[in-house]
Amino acid sequence: MKNKVKWIILAVFLIGIIGGAAALYYALREDYSPNNPAAQNEASSEKKYAAPDFTVLDQNGNQVMLSDYKGKPVVLNFWATWCYYCKVEMPDFDKAYEKYPDVQFVMVNATDGIQETMDSAKEYIEQEGFHFDVFFDTELEAVNAYYVTGFPSTFFIDENGNLITRSSGMLDFETLEEGIKMISEQGGQ
Repeated sequence: MKNKVKWIILAVFLIGIIGGAAALYYALREDYSPNNPAAQNEASSEKKYAAPDFTVLDQNGNQVMLSDYKGKPVVLNFWATWCYYCKVEMPDFDKAYEKYPDVQFVMVNATDGIQETMDSAKEYIEQEGFHFDVFFDTELEAVNAYYVTGFPSTFFIDENGNLITRSSGMLDFETLEEGIKMISEQGGQ
């Protein structure tokens, strides 16, 4: 009899744990959507978050702040020359840069001075013939402001400076365009 009671209590306890885990999963799943920008946007369509500001250097060593581009939709991309997937997606970013002149592309190189230097990044951009603006995060201020832990990472910011959606990992051209359309549509609302 005592064994049956122990098993019943254990079964009820396990059912409670499983039920609680399922409830937690369903409560949190919107916050942890896949890397698809459209899915990210649907999960947080009612929330508006101001994009964190930061200071980086342009190719001439001048300080540039993200807030300098308020009033324009912004595609913010974090990359490094040692990152294979960054290199694979960059031609699509250059193509989008040419196609969408009203969108500001802020291509931030994670310039740690050891694994990545301004010279190595500039050389790579010149060698590939990319046209978009490249910025250097020599203090890793931007990387830290956006909690970037993997490359590439892309953030889509509307003209009002609100973070609309993001994506971790490589984007293809069609997905990049989806994000651009979201920030272009969001700015007028």
